[in-house]
Amino acid sequence: MRVDATASIAKDRLVVALDVPTVAQARELAAQLRGNCRWVKVGLELYLATGNAMVEELAAQGFSVFLDLKFHDIPNTVAGAVRSAALMGASLLTVHAAGGPAMLSAAAEAAAALPNAPRLLAVTVLTSMDRTHLAAIGIEISAADQVLRLARMAIASGIQGLVCSAEEVRLLRQELGEGAQLVVPGIRPAGAAVGDQKRIATPADAIRAGASQLVVGRPITQAADPAKAAQSILDEIASAMLSNSM
Repeated sequence: MRVDATASIAKDRLVVALDVPTVAQARELAAQLRGNCRWVKVGLELYLATGNAMVEELAAQGFSVFLDLKFHDIPNTVAGAVRSAALMGASLLTVHAAGGPAMLSAAAEAAAALPNAPRLLAVTVLTSMDRTHLAAIGIEISAADQVLRLARMAIASGIQGLVCSAEEVRLLRQELGEGAQLVVPGIRPAGAAVGDQKRIATPADAIRAGASQLVVGRPITQAADPAKAAQSILDEIASAMLSNSM
């Protein structure tokens, strides 16, 4: 794989989480990142502060938008939410795998019927949770075992991809093959603050393990120079991709 081609592909592997509370902050970050980042994530914090308009604005600027609202409700409600979210121009949407097969199937069917269908990702186990947290909600197995159980159910229900931690991505890649889209949050460059995450990895480790895309928030958005921080991560992704291809 050529170095210049790898650098271009790396831009599709990084999703910057715009986890900020205001339109002004989101616009400033978008302006700084435009040109070297293609994907941005709008989560609950920004969406609840700005609504549909921010998603539409980012899409109009040429960004691919990952709308991360983690739908988890009865099947009919989630199907309707998928249809509504698609109208904003989101390219990726999240649903909670814990909603069960009927909910997941309803979401997948709703997306498949749309002219510009967004890809759906099932959230398995949040990267802020470990075995202790799972036990507190009555799940007496490891995070990896729970992720695998939910992943199999989601794929069988028609969901195209998964959100998982880097600790499980190698297992899922082996289990599900190359076709599954595996999106990994909890990415922290070496030396970065861990924050509230429990199951984390560096960008290079996650790519080598088989991640399709990496979601990075605070190490970029809270950096003194977000564009420089993003480029550093893109360089690390590209390097890992090259090593994988050798």
